[in-house]
Amino acid sequence: MQILTELRGPRVAAAFACGGLLALAGALMQTLFRNPLAEPYLLGVSGGAGLLALLGMAAGLAWPWVSALAFAGSMLALALAAALGGRLLARDHTPLLLAGVMLAAGFGALIALVLSVTPAERLPGMLFFLMGDLSWSSQPALLWAALLLAVAAALGLSRRLDVLQLSPLKAASLGVAVAPTRWILFALAGSCTALVVAQVGSIGFVGLMVPHALRRLGLSTHRILLPATALAGGSLLVLADALARTVIAPRELPVGVLTALIGVPLMLGLLRRP
Repeated sequence: MQILTELRGPRVAAAFACGGLLALAGALMQTLFRNPLAEPYLLGVSGGAGLLALLGMAAGLAWPWVSALAFAGSMLALALAAALGGRLLARDHTPLLLAGVMLAAGFGALIALVLSVTPAERLPGMLFFLMGDLSWSSQPALLWAALLLAVAAALGLSRRLDVLQLSPLKAASLGVAVAPTRWILFALAGSCTALVVAQVGSIGFVGLMVPHALRRLGLSTHRILLPATALAGGSLLVLADALARTVIAPRELPVGVLTALIGVPLMLGLLRRP
């Protein structure tokens, strides 16, 4: 019973909340950029978090400090993306997209540099962080509170998002404040992603695959799509984490590897549907 309440239960709760936050962030990013290839890490959030977190690990800091550095790195990446590409967001999201891609590439190069000069005994923990590791999550209550708040905030925007995904001009003609709505999407998706990365590292594919798959299944209105995305993302990550702990037990796989192994066949199957 103690194992269930103190180890398994909190980890499952954290996995569901993290998956829900990532999938919700992915759905918001795809609406913001009107692109099915958009995903939560598009703006360099994971790169900024990874860089500062790896520097903290290399310095031998304890996990709470590493987590704080990861969150700070995520916020730094968002601030840089907004400063570099957000000036024209009312009319065009392309500069913000390009700024995020360039920042991600720059942070990736710096991460590779840090890994190349780090002593070998510290590398396994760093690599697990970069691929996602739910064993480090210690605050499932915080993650769940963030998930519920984020879903509620996103649902409050659902009608505007339905119109915005058609075209910015049509949205403006129907009375939608395009620029403020885009900034809210940017801040909400970025904050969800930053919190997850700070807690469990970079878990890929959930934010890209889940919202796109649900759209392929016919969920187009955001009032239904957003909560369904959070539920599906959370369920996917719980399943992936369970497999990561049992496939080669007693060893544990990075959960980000399992999300891709589960998601890729499912996504390819959906793409074959007419």
